[in-house]
Amino acid sequence: MISLNLQEALLYLNAEEVSESQLVSAESFNKLKQKTGKGSEWLGWRTILENPNDALLENIERLAHHIRQEADIFIVCGIGGSYLGAKAVIDALIDHRTGKKVEIHYAGHNMSGTYLTRLINYISQPKADGSKKSVFLNVISKSGTTIEPALSFRVLRNWMISCYGEEETTQRISCTTSAKGGALNKIIDANNYKKFVVPDDVGGRFSVLTPVGLLPISVAGVDIKSLYYGAVSAFQAFEKNPAKVLNYASIRYALYNKGFKIDIIASFESELSGIGGWLQQLLGESEGKSKKGLYPAVHSYSTDLHSLGQMVQDGERTIMETFITVKNPAVNLTVPSDYDDFEGLNFVAGKTFHEINTMAFLGTKEAHVEGGVPILTIELNKIDAETIGELLYFFELACAIYVYNLNTNPFDQPGVEGYKKAMYRLLGK
Repeated sequence: MISLNLQEALLYLNAEEVSESQLVSAESFNKLKQKTGKGSEWLGWRTILENPNDALLENIERLAHHIRQEADIFIVCGIGGSYLGAKAVIDALIDHRTGKKVEIHYAGHNMSGTYLTRLINYISQPKADGSKKSVFLNVISKSGTTIEPALSFRVLRNWMISCYGEEETTQRISCTTSAKGGALNKIIDANNYKKFVVPDDVGGRFSVLTPVGLLPISVAGVDIKSLYYGAVSAFQAFEKNPAKVLNYASIRYALYNKGFKIDIIASFESELSGIGGWLQQLLGESEGKSKKGLYPAVHSYSTDLHSLGQMVQDGERTIMETFITVKNPAVNLTVPSDYDDFEGLNFVAGKTFHEINTMAFLGTKEAHVEGGVPILTIELNKIDAETIGELLYFFELACAIYVYNLNTNPFDQPGVEGYKKAMYRLLGK
């Protein structure tokens, strides 16, 4: 399991504040278990772990294996929860610079004609031997009418038909959508595309462990059973003893009540930057309602210490930080000694980059705490599929508990519709 260190956050709270927050969090967790809280019809992200569907996992793996054998490029077409979870896991676990056969690309997460044109130009270029690239596409949308993925899907589908013909394109497109209804199901029925179902009771930002995330993750080469059962083990552990996740949600809530308004999700591990992006949506869409909620920012250290470090250290004191660290790295690169030592860095010769990175984290933590920043640290033993699965469920559960603490529905997103209504009006719909 993952480890939790809250000591540098408890420095900013008294015992009464912590105790009150823990009582509220315990009540919120009971609402989840008893399904009595707001939005309780959206708790399928817990149900799927309570009752794992191995047949579904095997079905996904079969299609993913076929795509890996046939594809040069796999495009994930979706926005928000329809791609962020998959991207987070893939970025954490797969290095596509090491000769992996299938390149993973993303579309439908913006409305940039330049981005889409460049993607099409790239996939249109022949391979070194002059043959066409083999492209497969997975479009993900419950409704099929979300404008960003719908527009990209229209353009990409037309390109695929012109490249491969309608019959072959049918074998190259898979869709992940609701069981019935919606525009995407009409397209599926009309073209006989492969289909995976998003459970009706799972919202987009909680969908990474459904076919929404699992198919792209499996195509990338990740063992989705290890990922999934890592989350299952976390579910089972927290049902028996939720102390760890309750403590995290409680301290976060107590700090918010104390006046902290920004939670920086930070890591010194570049592989985890995608996890930060997924968390930003999970937390932002879940808690940002009724003029409440911590603003989730994402920092990639040590890079961002050279741009945003000054703001964190000496800016307005409304900032807290959640660090995600790794105990055992996948690679241990050692710094060599240099005869001339012009840079004066021989004092770190013989040390691994991970050792230096860890000291950078500890130094940053020390400086930020002294500067008035409460810090919560989540440590992973290592970055592998099982551990990432545990981490995904930890944050899903912590998020739901924390938002119930705010007396808010964690599972809706009414504010998202505001820009859509204005945009469609301006477009003349």
